[in-house]
Amino acid sequence: MTATVRVQRKGQITIPIRLRIQVGLGDGDLVEAKAERGKIVLAPKPLVDRAAGDQYTPAQRRALDARLAESIERARKGETHGPFETHQELTDFLHRKVKEARARKVRATKAHARRRSN
Repeated sequence: MTATVRVQRKGQITIPIRLRIQVGLGDGDLVEAKAERGKIVLAPKPLVDRAAGDQYTPAQRRALDARLAESIERARKGETHGPFETHQELTDFLHRKVKEARARKVRATKAHARRRSN
């Protein structure tokens, strides 16, 4: 997709929303600008080096944003854990959660192995 934009008095431009969505740009994101063969090229500039493991696509970022919004909404509804009276209560709670997650993983692995053997 291409778009024509107007350069404002101080050199500012507005990137159309369809383009921002297409490349995964959000409010406050950084953009790298460089001159290439007589053209100005703008590219999203992540704060974390993508080569170091931040390989999210725009679709993955939208999915993460949706999960974050869902978590915030659940917290607003009061669907949270705690409050804990002591740090030991919190620690015990977290240990139980880890144990439950491991048990679910073991069950899923065994079920997958059974399906593969049949």
